[in-house]
Amino acid sequence: MTDSLPHQAGPPQDPGPPAEGRRRMIRRRSLTLLTIVLLIGVPAGYLVISANQSRDSGREKEAKYAATGMTEGWPSKLQRRIYELPVPVPSDEVAYYETNNWKTSRLYVQFETTGAGLDAFLAGLGVDRDALEKDKIAISDRAQQVTGWEFGGSGSWWGLVNEQPNPAPTHDVVVNMHNPDYPMVYVVSRTVP
Repeated sequence: MTDSLPHQAGPPQDPGPPAEGRRRMIRRRSLTLLTIVLLIGVPAGYLVISANQSRDSGREKEAKYAATGMTEGWPSKLQRRIYELPVPVPSDEVAYYETNNWKTSRLYVQFETTGAGLDAFLAGLGVDRDALEKDKIAISDRAQQVTGWEFGGSGSWWGLVNEQPNPAPTHDVVVNMHNPDYPMVYVVSRTVP
């Protein structure tokens, strides 16, 4: 004979937690959505902004280094320090162009200044006005072709070559003294890296 086992009663019915109200459910979902947006959206937005800034910076640098002639504006402080070019303040019509290769680096700079500015510039090079020689075109034909400078026409031309031992740069300077109150200065500073 088979004995039947007594039947056990199930666990007592637990009513469980009360049902979530509609307002509470909407609030919980809204907080979840806000958290997702903050965790994903903010970093993604930052990456988009950063990428655009990086791309714009690259375009500016590309334009700067693709320049094939004089660029209006002041050379950077770093360039002025490396090439030892103390462009005086005040100066107008400032433009520059830099070339680099494995042999020589050159910075071409032009500016119009005052008589006192010219004296300050020459003093910054370690020379004075007495070092300028009348009708001396110290800047080579090659440098004139690179920059588009022409020293033949009207003007009272004065020049000097300020040679210094390496690694200090050598300066070729031409000054147009047609208007002595506002001389126009042309400089090629070259250094061997």
